[in-house]
Amino acid sequence: MFWLPLPAAGRVAVRRLGVRRSWGRGLVTADMTKGLVLGIYSKDKEDDVPQFTSAGENFNKLVAGKLREIVSISGPPLKAGKTRTFYGLHQDFPSVVIVGLGKKAAGVHDQENWHEGKENIRAAVAAGCRQIQELELSYVEVDPCGDAQAAAEGAVLGLYEYDDLKQKKKTVVTAKLHGSGDQAAWQKGVLFASGQNLARQLMETPANEMTPTRFAEIIEKKLKDASDKTKVHIRPKSWIEEQEMGSFLSVAKGSDEPPVFLEIHYTGSPKADDPPLVFVGKGITFDSGGISIKASANMDLMRADMGGAATVCSAIVSAAKLNLPINLIGLAPLCENMPSGKANKPGDVVRAKNGKTIQVDNTDAEGRLILADALCYAHTFNPKVIINAATLTGAMDIALGSGATGVFTNSSWLWKKLFKASIETGDRVWRMPLFEHYTRQVVDCQLADVNNIGKYRSAGACTAAAFLKEFVTHPQWAHLDIAGVMTNKDEVPYLRKGMTGRPTRTLIEFLLRFSQNDA
Repeated sequence: MFWLPLPAAGRVAVRRLGVRRSWGRGLVTADMTKGLVLGIYSKDKEDDVPQFTSAGENFNKLVAGKLREIVSISGPPLKAGKTRTFYGLHQDFPSVVIVGLGKKAAGVHDQENWHEGKENIRAAVAAGCRQIQELELSYVEVDPCGDAQAAAEGAVLGLYEYDDLKQKKKTVVTAKLHGSGDQAAWQKGVLFASGQNLARQLMETPANEMTPTRFAEIIEKKLKDASDKTKVHIRPKSWIEEQEMGSFLSVAKGSDEPPVFLEIHYTGSPKADDPPLVFVGKGITFDSGGISIKASANMDLMRADMGGAATVCSAIVSAAKLNLPINLIGLAPLCENMPSGKANKPGDVVRAKNGKTIQVDNTDAEGRLILADALCYAHTFNPKVIINAATLTGAMDIALGSGATGVFTNSSWLWKKLFKASIETGDRVWRMPLFEHYTRQVVDCQLADVNNIGKYRSAGACTAAAFLKEFVTHPQWAHLDIAGVMTNKDEVPYLRKGMTGRPTRTLIEFLLRFSQNDA
C-alpha cells in the first residue's frame, strides 16, 4: 500500500495499479505508472546539508518540505551514483527516486580526461531510471541535473537492454525531461544515446541474424529515415571483384555467406563538391578465426567483430539526424571469417587493391585484411580525413582494457580533435604509437610485401596499426582499435552488461565539432 498526501486534511490508501478515489467532495486521480528521478549533490563540507538540484528544491517545496525531511532521516548522505526510492510523496509521482550526483562543482578532471560532472549525471540518472524500471513503471520524468544532454544520455543508455529475441521482456520505460528546461539539450542527448544504442543492437544481435546483407539493409533503412540527403550502395561480390579487392575477398571466400561492401553517403554541406570525411569500419559479422581457429571459450562474442562498422555507420546516421553541414562517407567491408576448404591458409599470399602483396601467416588477423582494401578505396574520394574503427586486436584489450579506445594516427591535429570530443562524451580515447619500429616488424616478410602479423609476439596492437599504415597515404588518418571497449561487464555504470557501441558518441561529437569548426 502507498499513501498519497491530499491538499485537504486526511490521506487515502492507494493500490499500486492506479486508483481514482473520492474524499469528501474532492476527487484525486493518481497515475501509478509514472516515476520521477531527482538529483542531490554531495556535501562540500562535513557540517553542510546536501543540496538538491533546482528541480529537487522545487519538488521539495511542492510537498511542503517532506522530501528534505524524509531524505535526512533515511540514512547517510547519498554517494555519487547511488539511489534511494520514496513512495507516496505526491499524487503525480507515486515513486520518486533520489540519485547522488557527487560534487556540484565537478568539472573536467585532467587526470581522468573526462568531464566528471557529466559522467556523474549519466551514471546517477541511469541508476535512477533502472529503479523505476524495476518497479515496472512505464514512464519517468528526469531531472536535468544541470546538464539536460548528459541526463538524457544517462536515461536512454541506462535503460537499454537487448531483449529482441526473448519472450519475457523488461518494462519499456519512456523517459522525458522534468520541467520546462532545456528541451533542445535533452533531445540532443537522446539522439547521441540512440546512436550508441543502434550500434549496441547491431553488435549484440546473433551472427545468424546479423549477416552482412542484413546489416547493410538495416543501415540503409536507418539512414534513409534520418535524412533525404543520403545515398546507400550495397555492393555485391561482383563489384568487390571489379575493384580488385583481393585481400577482402580472401577472407570472405571461407564462408558461404556472401560478402557485401557497404558504402553510405550523407551530403550535408551546402557545397555538394566539398571533400568528405570518410569513416571506415571493420565488418566481420562473425569471426571464428578461420583456419587459425579461435578457442571455443567466448567465441560467441565474435558476433560483435563488426563493431567498427556498427559504430561508424551509427555515427553517420546520427550526423544525418543532426543535419550537420558536412559531407560524410561510410565504408564497411562486411563478411564472415570461417574455416572451410575455400578459406585462407596460413602462408597464402593475397594481393590488395593498391597492388601490395600480403603474406597471411595468421588467418585470425583478418580484420586488417579487409580494412586494407577499404582504406585504399577511401582515398579515391579525396577526403579531408580518414578515420577507421575496428575491434582489431586482443592486444589492445590487454593494453588499455575498457578504459579507452586506442588511437593510432599520423596527425596530431586529428588526435587533438578526437581527444577533445572524448572529454565531452566520457567515452575516452588514448593515443598509441605509430613508430617505424613497428613497421619494420610487418614489412620484413619472406614471401610478400607485408605480413599480416608482426615478427614478434609483443605489441600486437601497434604492429596491426603499422600494417594498416602501409595502405594509407593520406596525411590526416586515424585508426581506432576498439577491441578493449567492445563489451561492458560493470566498468561503465550507465551501460548494462553486453556490447557497448563505443565510441559512437565520441565520433558524433567529433563530427559535430568539426562541422562547427570548434574542435
